[in-house]
Amino acid sequence: MNLRHRPAVVLTIMTIVVARPDWAGAQTSPARLEVGAQVASTRSSQFDETDVGFGARLSWLPVGWVGVEAEVNDYPGDFPGQRPFSAGRVEGLFGATIGGRFGHVRPFGRLRPGFVSFREASEPFACILIFPPPLACTLASGTTLLAVDIGGGVEVQATPRTFFRVDAGDLLLKYPGTVLDADGMARQGSFFSSNFRFSAGAGWKF
Repeated sequence: MNLRHRPAVVLTIMTIVVARPDWAGAQTSPARLEVGAQVASTRSSQFDETDVGFGARLSWLPVGWVGVEAEVNDYPGDFPGQRPFSAGRVEGLFGATIGGRFGHVRPFGRLRPGFVSFREASEPFACILIFPPPLACTLASGTTLLAVDIGGGVEVQATPRTFFRVDAGDLLLKYPGTVLDADGMARQGSFFSSNFRFSAGAGWKF
C-alpha cells in the first residue's frame, strides 16, 4: 500500500469503529485490567528497513467501549541493517482505544502519542561534512523523537482470562531539521514521516 494512502485508510477504520454507538451498549462487563506481551514490526519509510521488536502492554478498560493503555517495546537490533547508525530503539506509546465488543471479539480504533528513542551507534559512524547534514548523522549520536500511533486492531477473547490481539496502523515520527532526509531532500525544519506498524500478541485479564 502506498504510504500516502495509509493515514486515510487508518482514519476510515477508526471512524467506522467509533460511529457505531450500539457497540457501547453491547458491552456490559465491569472495568478490568489487561496485561499483554507482543511482537512488533515497523517499516521505516525514511530508511526503507523493517525492524522487529518485542514488548509489553498494560490496559485498563473503565467502560465497555473505551480503553486506556501504555505500551513499551524494545527493538534490539542495529538499525538499519546495511549501514547502522543506531544500536537499537525503544518505543513508548500511551493513549486510548475505542470500540465495542461482539461476543468474544472487540474491534477498535486507537490513538497513542509517545516517543521512539534511538540508541547511539554501536560503532563509529562516518559522516560527510556538509550542511545540512544527512538525517542518519543527526540520529547517530542517540536521540528521542516524538511519535504518534494511529490505527486499529482486533482483540479476541480465548478464555475468560486470556486473549489474543492484532494491531496495524501508522507510526508517525517527528524527525529533527535542518537535515537531508534519506531521499536526499533538504528539510528546513522538523518533519513527520509515516511508518507502517504491525503487532501481534496475547495477554491476561484481571
